[in-house]
Amino acid sequence: MEKKTERKEEDKKLLITRLNRISGQIEGVKKMIDADRYCDDILIQLLAINKSIKSVANLVIEKHMYNCVLKNVKNGNTEILGEVAEMFKRFQ
Repeated sequence: MEKKTERKEEDKKLLITRLNRISGQIEGVKKMIDADRYCDDILIQLLAINKSIKSVANLVIEKHMYNCVLKNVKNGNTEILGEVAEMFKRFQ
């Protein structure tokens, strides 16, 4: 059975907007590489992309904790806590 998460429209819009911004940053780095830009300039942009991705991941984690995890625990499904522990291990 495939797990799904229902998200509010404003949450979807926020996540999609941030992901579109990241996509634009990646396209910018491709252009920088094509234009033979200095390595340090490219690395700074890659660091910014990395921070942006972490920011999106943190938003998803926060919503997951307050929505999915809380709902499961309230319904007696404490197995989700193991899933959360594994998720945090992956994000270290």
